[in-house]
Amino acid sequence: MYKLSDFDKSSKHLYRLGRIFSTSTCIIILFLIIFNVTLLVQTYINPDELPSFLGIKSFVIVSESMEPTIMTNDVIFITKASEENLKVGDIISFHVGDYINTHRIIRLEEKNGEDVYITKGDNNETEDRGYVEFQDIEGKYVFKLSGFGTITKILRSKITLVVLLILLILISYHEVNVSKRKLKRKEERYEYNKKLLETVNNNKIKSKK
Repeated sequence: MYKLSDFDKSSKHLYRLGRIFSTSTCIIILFLIIFNVTLLVQTYINPDELPSFLGIKSFVIVSESMEPTIMTNDVIFITKASEENLKVGDIISFHVGDYINTHRIIRLEEKNGEDVYITKGDNNETEDRGYVEFQDIEGKYVFKLSGFGTITKILRSKITLVVLLILLILISYHEVNVSKRKLKRKEERYEYNKKLLETVNNNKIKSKK
């Protein structure tokens, strides 16, 4: 037979799951908002520089030159690297005019007394024309998210930022209302138990008389 206590336990379990889901969703949304705002502010302040988040920069690959290592529509993440840490075999992102290219270092040469980097795409038959100077290197490849290019573009849009803000407000508003209702039920239960206890005590006093 189904008991009332079982129903209470089930309700409490569902309530906890709901709170965990709401809290997790809020944390994810808040992170995305902070991430987007950080990139937008950096883009506004330094429009000529690639924005970063906690020292990590990311962008979507639109070329097939590094396949199969890095595929078109992959999102790659790079970090700043010192000259001493760059070696043959590393994948680097570097400026070529107004564009950023991501290729592998295949050898080092010396030009005008300074080390320069000769690069090549894994999917290209020939090495890149010219050479790359250290000052042109944006960063060293760290890892990638395969096929996340489209999702990343959507998440970084201003429209998505507005939607995320609205969602965060709605979820927060819902959580506040749920907490208020729960507090009200506790207060009502307290008042009910208080009155019940007073009634029992009064009945005991009357019975003694």
